Amino acid sequence: MEGRKALEYYVLDVFSNESYKGNPLSVVFTDGNLKLETYKDISKEFGYSETSFVYYSPREKALMVRSFTPTGFEIDGAGHNLLGAVCGALLKGMPIFDEQNESELFVIMKDSAIPLTVTFDPVTFYPLVQMHQKSAVIKQEIPTYRIAVALGLKIEDLDVNAFVPTIVKTEVAHAMVPIKNSQILNSFVPDNQLLIEISKEYNFEGFYCFTLAEGQEHIVETRFFNPIIGIIEDPATGTAAGPLIGFLTQKKFTKSEKEYKILQGVRLKQASMIEVMNREEDILVGGSSIITMKGELYI
Repeated sequence: MEGRKALEYYVLDVFSNESYKGNPLSVVFTDGNLKLETYKDISKEFGYSETSFVYYSPREKALMVRSFTPTGFEIDGAGHNLLGAVCGALLKGMPIFDEQNESELFVIMKDSAIPLTVTFDPVTFYPLVQMHQKSAVIKQEIPTYRIAVALGLKIEDLDVNAFVPTIVKTEVAHAMVPIKNSQILNSFVPDNQLLIEISKEYNFEGFYCFTLAEGQEHIVETRFFNPIIGIIEDPATGTAAGPLIGFLTQKKFTKSEKEYKILQGVRLKQASMIEVMNREEDILVGGSSIITMKGELYI
């Protein structure tokens, strides 16, 4: 590999403490910014829904993170791409918080500082990372029949009694789509072209389909589709989990200052558990990650 630069990478399974569950994310460790084309080429090569690139900046006294989809779209927001990046850096032993105030930890995503809370599991010592998202803003409702057709469902399959499809934003705007039960949730195959048309028309990104889970450890079960940026289906989506708990809280279905769990990825056989809490000033979205692979790539 003479003349080519080697970069270390981890593949982590995010929102899981078990390998080959959760949402796989490649985290590439660099010593600064790369060319835009290099970010895109590496992300395409890995083929995961997102690839994150990280380095520590002594000037900013923070971990710098950028994330790309396989189609070359650069991601904003605090989701599994950020959670996995932070866990990867901590598991690698990088001193990313040593120069920060312990009560005000943060990393820099693209150009924005994202506040975090970090604890360590007393048994495994794995980091548990909570990302602070902005409070949820409810944007607008979408006609139920439009979404039903795009998902390949009947109108009555969407649980329109309690909720209607609604665009909600914390960091990123997604549509929250109620589905009658878990069986229907895990059975449909959407029409991606129709989903893209609705996303463009109403100016939002993904579709977070959810069904209420009575008497389970988790409060809801979900599936997520974001074909407009090249994600056909995602096994765990932090940028949508925040808007959902904000939406459910504003609808008085869940309470503020209480932790809930969201189950996602069952249909993909990559069950993920996302921990969420709606607070007065922000929303916490968190979980753990585990390193599943490690290697070198060359540029």
